Amino acid sequence: MFSVIIPVYNRRDEVAALLKSLADQTVRNFEVIVVDDGSTDPCINECAPYADFVKYYFKENEGRSPARNYGMERAQGSYFVFFDSDCIIPPSYFEILENELKNAPIDCYGGPDAAHSSFSPLQKAINFAMTSFLTTGGIRGGKLQLEKFKPRTFNMGFSREVYERVGGFREMFSEDIDMSMRIRNAGFSLTLLRSCEVFHKRRISFRKFLRQVYVFGMSRITLRRLYPGSMKLVHTLPALFLIGSVVLLALGVVLSPWFIAPLAIYLVALFFAALCSTKSLKVALLAVPASLIQLYGYGAGFLKACFTGRNPEAERRIRAGKNE
Repeated sequence: MFSVIIPVYNRRDEVAALLKSLADQTVRNFEVIVVDDGSTDPCINECAPYADFVKYYFKENEGRSPARNYGMERAQGSYFVFFDSDCIIPPSYFEILENELKNAPIDCYGGPDAAHSSFSPLQKAINFAMTSFLTTGGIRGGKLQLEKFKPRTFNMGFSREVYERVGGFREMFSEDIDMSMRIRNAGFSLTLLRSCEVFHKRRISFRKFLRQVYVFGMSRITLRRLYPGSMKLVHTLPALFLIGSVVLLALGVVLSPWFIAPLAIYLVALFFAALCSTKSLKVALLAVPASLIQLYGYGAGFLKACFTGRNPEAERRIRAGKNE
């Protein structure tokens, strides 16, 4: 019924954990297509124990989108499901998904992500920064949302009919948002399945996380140019937060420390929200800088692309066709 498509680039350990979680599913109604996108450290040995349901392909390095398209071209299922290689899938995921599709036809769906109990405190803190309403406005499937939900490829699926009409992913940053908008513009429906959750490891350092969200911010300007009218207030909030923080800090230094009070109150709110969510003091302490990195990094990328009119990271990626 399902073809699970996983692009991989030099992540052998993560692939092993992902495949183990797929082998432990309560129902086995899927095939898995692993597309190794020119890795210098291939994961063929990690795939070998699961040869009964995993198909491994190695291809020249071209990027995530060509790798996913390569997998779809070889898929046999009637429904395509996409996971990132750094995900772990709960045992009942495909049982729940099959039941959801039996209850009502779904053209395209996406699900939320969460932190697994085995993740490091830093990974849990970054997960909070990427999923909290206080930092993202719920755009990644939160219960409170400031924008219509758009599935993302760490946890996304669509029917073969969607693929045949809309085509594959484009090689660009935020390719999953681009794909979601193309699917919607083609007349298909997008559905959030909260019950189909995955555990997403994310970046393992603040430096890598900063680079990731900086690129996300630049990509939002690219998406605005591709889809005029798609820009919403929630997309500008990190940039406004960055500008507001600079102004408040400057006023606090020049005029009065009381100007810094709003920023301090927000940081305290972040800490207690993370503490209530994770039940961990260490994670809550890490969640504050993680949230600032998420907001300031995204805001800086957004402002750079907005004022320069260019997205250097996207241009470099298109030229080189490389994974990061």
